[in-house]
Amino acid sequence: MPTQIPPASPFSYSHETLRELAARVLDLARQGGASAAETEVSEGGGLTVGVRHGEVETIEHNRDKGVGVTVYLGQRRGHASTSDFSADALARTVDKALSIARFTAEDACAGLADADLLAVSPPELDLHHPWGVGVEEARELARACEAAALETDARITNSEGASLSSQASHFVYANSLGFCAGYPSSRQSLSCAVIAEEGDSMQRDYWYTTARAASDLDDPLAVGRRAGERAARRLNGRRLSTRQCPVLFEAPIATGLIASFVSAVSGGHLYRKSSFLLDSLGTRVFPDFFQLLERPFLPRGLSSSPFDSEGVATRDRDVVRDGVLQGYFLGSYSARKLGLRSTGNAGGNHNLIVPPTGEDFAALLKKMDTGLLVTELLGHGLNMVTGDYSRGAAGFWVENGEIVHPVEEVTVAGNLRDMFLGIVALGTDVETRGSRRVGSILVERMTVAGD
Repeated sequence: MPTQIPPASPFSYSHETLRELAARVLDLARQGGASAAETEVSEGGGLTVGVRHGEVETIEHNRDKGVGVTVYLGQRRGHASTSDFSADALARTVDKALSIARFTAEDACAGLADADLLAVSPPELDLHHPWGVGVEEARELARACEAAALETDARITNSEGASLSSQASHFVYANSLGFCAGYPSSRQSLSCAVIAEEGDSMQRDYWYTTARAASDLDDPLAVGRRAGERAARRLNGRRLSTRQCPVLFEAPIATGLIASFVSAVSGGHLYRKSSFLLDSLGTRVFPDFFQLLERPFLPRGLSSSPFDSEGVATRDRDVVRDGVLQGYFLGSYSARKLGLRSTGNAGGNHNLIVPPTGEDFAALLKKMDTGLLVTELLGHGLNMVTGDYSRGAAGFWVENGEIVHPVEEVTVAGNLRDMFLGIVALGTDVETRGSRRVGSILVERMTVAGD
């Protein structure tokens, strides 16, 4: 990707200024009678340029800043926020948080994170790579991406456009236990969506690339071609008769299965007893070849972080080892509800990695032999309490390890507990564009509902 020399700083406020603002907020909370307090001060901004049919459709410059403060009056909690950094606004915001706390019921689990879990010396993770891209360069990159998509196949007849975005932000989190730390980060992305037509058939698909640094983005022409190929290959899809068969979830879709698992073993669902994986710690939830690793310290990782949103130090851990669940995803509040300790996951997970079993995508098709390859899911048919799973789907029918024809308007259904245990292979085509890194997932058997 072409790059420009970044400016000395993409921010209006220095890191030290954010620290001073955080200290001022904590002082105001203390003066107002708070027994404990925490605050996050942040600033961010960037540029997004959208192009359609070669012409600029949108140019958006954004600049955001904010202060959030949470105060505790014993076990009573109050929260307020503002986008105004003036002294009067900070004082009013703290007063609002204190007022809310006074009218809130006591909660024995409310409070700051445990002091001994807070990060002491947060490592540098190389997360900030400001681009400094201008409107003209962004336009040309998006235009080239869209043009490549439109030229991929004669059946690509329309475009929803291509968009390039460059964002950067920084923050400081501080609490009355003495913790105060923060860091800058950036995210660059380029996406394209096009429409293919043949006869009465019309299909849309897209592709995108995202990274911390512009130099790590995929080539714009490759992104465009991938979008075009994906749209064209879906034309003239057929329905299927209802059957049971193996199902292969393409890598970008497979990340959703891992997200559902994370949700099922996260604190909120567990302490509310609304998860099909209640009391599953130490039990087998996947086949014995399955591992799920959390690695928060990957340089330039899209979900890397030295500490969570409460200042708790993150750490490398094996969430699932040899198919057996080793740990939950907990923040301080949910951990206390469960009689456990925070796992450093307040605010989410950090770079989950599912190592492949060794098969590339072609080998997964051969292993499946005959079944459904799913490349798109529709709707939200998941019952977290029972694990029942039913989603609208589109993709391709596979016979003898070869793609035969596109498939549309079908439903894939099963139970997530059975689906997880029924995984037979994990592809080497690992999806790296988010917080969950996993290849295509082959499930031994599911119900495919159609005609």
